[in-house]
Amino acid sequence: MSATSSYPSDLTMSGQPVTSSLKDVRTVSKRMVGHFLETVVPCRTLPGEALNGDVTAITRVCLELAVSMLDGSDIPGKTQQLAHTAAAWAREGIPIDTIHHAVHEGFKLGFDLVLTNATAEDFDSLKILSRRLMEVLDTITSTVARAYVRELRTVVSEHHTAAHTLTSALLSGHANSTMARECGIEIADEYQVFALALGTHPDEKIPALDREVVKRRKLRRVQAALATRFGQAVLSLLSIDGGTVLLPSSLLTGAALDELVEDLARAAQAPLTAAVVLAPAAEVPEAADRAHQVLDMVSRLQCPPKLYRFDDLALEYQLTRPGPALDYLHTLLDPLEEHPDLLETLQCHIANNLNRQRTARLMHVHTNTIDYRLKRISQLTGLDATQSAGLWYLRSAIVARSYQNQPTGRAG
Repeated sequence: MSATSSYPSDLTMSGQPVTSSLKDVRTVSKRMVGHFLETVVPCRTLPGEALNGDVTAITRVCLELAVSMLDGSDIPGKTQQLAHTAAAWAREGIPIDTIHHAVHEGFKLGFDLVLTNATAEDFDSLKILSRRLMEVLDTITSTVARAYVRELRTVVSEHHTAAHTLTSALLSGHANSTMARECGIEIADEYQVFALALGTHPDEKIPALDREVVKRRKLRRVQAALATRFGQAVLSLLSIDGGTVLLPSSLLTGAALDELVEDLARAAQAPLTAAVVLAPAAEVPEAADRAHQVLDMVSRLQCPPKLYRFDDLALEYQLTRPGPALDYLHTLLDPLEEHPDLLETLQCHIANNLNRQRTARLMHVHTNTIDYRLKRISQLTGLDATQSAGLWYLRSAIVARSYQNQPTGRAG
């Protein structure tokens, strides 16, 4: 709407211009700031220089703007000043709800001042005044919101660029203190290096929906959850399929890491699988590679979505290293090539920690069928899945086979 009031400028209250009680802008604005301290709790947490400086100054600007609009005057200069201050507040991190609450409290106080000498004969004037005040309030709140959001987007973009630059530098081994100062982000001594794989959201399976939009929304929820919990301390390079997250080790350790992955899965509203490796800042590149190798191995072994540590899968990791042992293990399951149902049963059974009932349920067969297939596997391979030695070789063969049959890669 236009910044200039469309109403005439001769509105009176008890024979006086409605703005007469607001003309002493300095006194009224000082009273309003005092009122903010009493009624707007978040204002009490603002630094003294903010209250005595920006808040007082902008309160006066808002009051002058209100008087001008009620008098029908032109006010573009005042709205520009208001927008400039709102942008500064966004950059300083003053919550926008605090700003809007203060604006409304100021309006209530100002309205009370205007009504001080009102009588029953002023009813028609009050109706017009109410509409004018709604116009003033709309102008102020929309100006503040527009400038605040515009500046906030700029700040977020700047931080995103800086965080992306520093994360890339850490992952490539080129980060240093000078770069950190330029980015405005402190480099931690040690990081929990996560490799993440985002699973499929249920909506991705609905043909009528845009799968890419669903994936992007899933990613934004994960990014928002990380930012809400850790602010600028967390660094990440994430895509719609997953990626890498660097979290200072001082923030979370132990079981709290598992809880974090569970929280992120809830935010994503989709399965989330992660691998984590602890490393000093200088060793982040090697830790990231190792975390993604572990994540890749977890995927090949069809392990359930959760957090995996390198220590949990050190043996499997070693089995995937190239060499004659890997080649030999790969051949152990060759007899099952012509029996895909047996190979699938073996993989599922081992992935479910030898739980026959769970394996049968997931494969939609009876437990007797699982027993029969395990016996056939033993007959064809010479390795008994019910004995520790046979199970050891079968599991190792599955690790070796899954590693050789699929390409490697990193999300993000």
